[in-house]
Amino acid sequence: MSQHDHEIKVLNGLIETTIDSVDGYAEAAKDAENPQFRDLFLTRAAERRQIAARLREAVRREGGDPADDGTVLASAHRVFTGLRSSMSHGDKAVVDEVERGEDHIKAKYDDALKDDKLSLSAREAIQQAYASVRQGHDQMSAIKHSMQ
Repeated sequence: MSQHDHEIKVLNGLIETTIDSVDGYAEAAKDAENPQFRDLFLTRAAERRQIAARLREAVRREGGDPADDGTVLASAHRVFTGLRSSMSHGDKAVVDEVERGEDHIKAKYDDALKDDKLSLSAREAIQQAYASVRQGHDQMSAIKHSMQ
């Protein structure tokens, strides 16, 4: 596997996870009762779409074909959480699920940033995306803790 193959694989994995996040936020917006939460979730979904687009460009610069779908596991998880939220109702349940998703995406980006095999250009693309991911994670965590 060449250097570019490794970077493309890491970047595509982050694209898939970021697309999962877009889909998760879109679902959360549908389930949110509070219009402020709905607007926040839609804003975060749009931000994550932009991150995925920038990561796709990084994959193209490496000579690869960028991922354009999320993961199968996330699709199954959304079905499960959709069923659970329909039973439990309320914004607290929705925020709990969003925050769980934020923990997941943050961990994926943390792992990628620990990869010492990445080139400077791939690392920079990930770091730029990570700034928004970290902000989203911290915001959702603060909201979750304020609802307890």
